[in-house]
Amino acid sequence: MWLCLNDAFLSIVDKDCEPDELLVRARRDGDIERVFPGAKVEVTLGNDYRCRARVKRADVAAAISQRLMGIDYSNFKGSTRDDELHDAYMGAWHAFGKLQPGGPYSAGLRRQPKAAAKSRVARDGEL
Repeated sequence: MWLCLNDAFLSIVDKDCEPDELLVRARRDGDIERVFPGAKVEVTLGNDYRCRARVKRADVAAAISQRLMGIDYSNFKGSTRDDELHDAYMGAWHAFGKLQPGGPYSAGLRRQPKAAAKSRVARDGEL
């Protein structure tokens, strides 16, 4: 699971840990500690995520729940104060926008069932 927070980007997986734990990974120093204070973070060069910590599943669930309940913004990207993190999220926003038929802000397209959208693509060649 990728977890995009306005002050941290994390990858959370079930790998190399006990059954009651999850492996929380980050590419930037400090991201894990911002979400999981006191976590024992290992920094290893040569991994896809240089920072890693094993965190109890219950603690992961509690931290995510706390962040979710604390949302007080109307625009996620706008709530991200760290310029590098904001720019990374903008890149992801653009990339994921390509998944939406017509892209973001595609007002010219009506909402339609997936099957109808697929047949339109086949007929018209693109949306």
